[in-house]
This record gives sequence, C-alpha cells and structure tokens, in this order.
Amino acid sequence: MTFLLYTLVVIHVIVSLFLIVVVLVQQGKSADLAAAFGGSGSQTAFGPRGAANLLTRLTTVGAVIFMLTSIGLTILMAKTTDHSVLAGEKTTQSVPAKK
Repeated sequence: MTFLLYTLVVIHVIVSLFLIVVVLVQQGKSADLAAAFGGSGSQTAFGPRGAANLLTRLTTVGAVIFMLTSIGLTILMAKTTDHSVLAGEKTTQSVPAKK
C-alpha cells in the first residue's frame, strides 16, 4: 500500500510540474500586436491554431491526470491513516455566562 502511495505522489508531482510548464508556454489569445489587427501569428510551429490546439489538449490531459491522482491520493490517505487532524486535541466544554 505504501509503494502505491509513494508512486502516486511521484506521478502527482511530475504532472504538477508538467502542467506548470505547459500553461506557461501557452500564449494568450491576443499575444501579439498583429493578432489585434487580424494578422496570423508567425511564431507558432503548426500555424496560427495548430499549436494552440496541441497545447490545449496537453493541458486538458494533464489536468485530468492531476485530478485523478488527487482523488487517488485522498482515498489512499484515508485508508492508511485512521485518525483525524484533531485527534490529539483536548475537548473543552464551555460554561454558560452568568447573568
């Protein structure tokens, strides 16, 4: 169980770093001045829309994997730990104020 947990944590960190890189590489819809006047961008390798579609798909796949690993980590942590965050806290009873 711990091997699976550690493997999932490593995958989660790798996907997180991948998502950061993919999102930072993307350009905005109005990234250059030529786009404001209807010109096609010349900085992309696959044409004006091809690179955006590729990066959009990579972002979507990365986001889905990120969500699945997040849910998997939550389920595995719930099964491996049997205590609450507040397990070591003392319970206090409040005394009503006198009038």
